[in-house]
Amino acid sequence: MRKLSVSFEPHIWVNVHSGMEALFMPYDHKNTTPEGIPSKIMKSMLEKLNHFHLKDHCLIGSGGGSVGYLAHGTATDYMYDIARVPMAYTFEIYGDLKASSRDCFKMFNPIDIASFNSVLNDWSAAFFQMFTIGVQQMNGLQPKAIGSSFDNWVSIDDYLNGYLMHRKSRYGKKMEVLDLGLQEIRTYFRLFLLSSVLLLFMFCSRISKSTRPIVSAMAL
Repeated sequence: MRKLSVSFEPHIWVNVHSGMEALFMPYDHKNTTPEGIPSKIMKSMLEKLNHFHLKDHCLIGSGGGSVGYLAHGTATDYMYDIARVPMAYTFEIYGDLKASSRDCFKMFNPIDIASFNSVLNDWSAAFFQMFTIGVQQMNGLQPKAIGSSFDNWVSIDDYLNGYLMHRKSRYGKKMEVLDLGLQEIRTYFRLFLLSSVLLLFMFCSRISKSTRPIVSAMAL
């Protein structure tokens, strides 16, 4: 993500989550929002999206001041503070607060077609509106993004193609795309095996505890 942000200097960053309905702006690692005109412009856009497309259902504010805990090292804070993306957000697009804590899927995902279509339509409209408003509100935001030229922009496809073809191994040898893919597959497979072993160990430990005989105290 750092390489992408440097390659074409985006004006808007959105980190999409689920678990509740909220429109968050920086910061996640502290209970405050940025100061000055940029912060006001960012919040103004969120308020418009919330009112016109999301029925005023969403909580608006900083992630760190709204969810009940601080999150350090998040992508949204990095994009805003380090990569200098002028509009950096975290959108929480769905959450069933009535769902049982044991039913994670229902808590984080719409489970019927009507709810699914409603979430899809509302948030699609909000995203398209955000792209339109964002272009109109760039004045007064961070200078790096304003000074960027369309001539310097590259497509994501071109960037990824160049990245994969020129990426080097730890030994400095250039790797073809196929070799790189196989290496990453091996890495993911090792991680999968490791997680499977850990899950099996936890499962066996739980079974051994549940089947352990209970020895009652006997009077002598």
